[in-house]
Amino acid sequence: MKQIFFMAFIALLSLNSNSLIAQENPTEGPNFSKIDASPMDLVMYKNQDDEVVARVIYSRPQKRNREVFGKLVPYGDVWRTGANESTELTLYKDMKVADVTVNAGTYTIYTIPEENEWVVILNNDVHTWGAYEYTDKKDQVRITVPVRKSPTSIESFSMAFVPGADGANLLMGWDDRYIEVPFKTIAK
Repeated sequence: MKQIFFMAFIALLSLNSNSLIAQENPTEGPNFSKIDASPMDLVMYKNQDDEVVARVIYSRPQKRNREVFGKLVPYGDVWRTGANESTELTLYKDMKVADVTVNAGTYTIYTIPEENEWVVILNNDVHTWGAYEYTDKKDQVRITVPVRKSPTSIESFSMAFVPGADGANLLMGWDDRYIEVPFKTIAK
């Protein structure tokens, strides 16, 4: 009897939600929002055993013939490192960033771009929008890395993990520049 009641309840909810959509737009179907101009993306670092060690979720702003660094992304200001929500890093294992041990957990990646180097920040404040609420009191790690020239123009802000010494490097690139952030596996 409970199963019949439960199935009838689920069927009723299904019919009710479908009829609400149809009432809103009966000839065209559901009305989905437009695609975001800076869509979200995800990159993962897997170790040699194919275990996920780190994951980054970020939004990808577009260059669209704009001057990016120094204008759209001002030098010397804290940047959310992408668009929309702040960039989120999840470490599934303890790792070293530069020579600082970072415990497994979720962090926000902020950066302070300059012409020749960037400060890369892992911050404990998560689920934030932009860098509006940023405070250095919640910084876990701050490292400075050199800016490198990209051999090609990068239209969409992009990230990728590539193998590095004892771990992986997180590449962040846009326009004609990129940086590398070293993540090292901690030996057990």
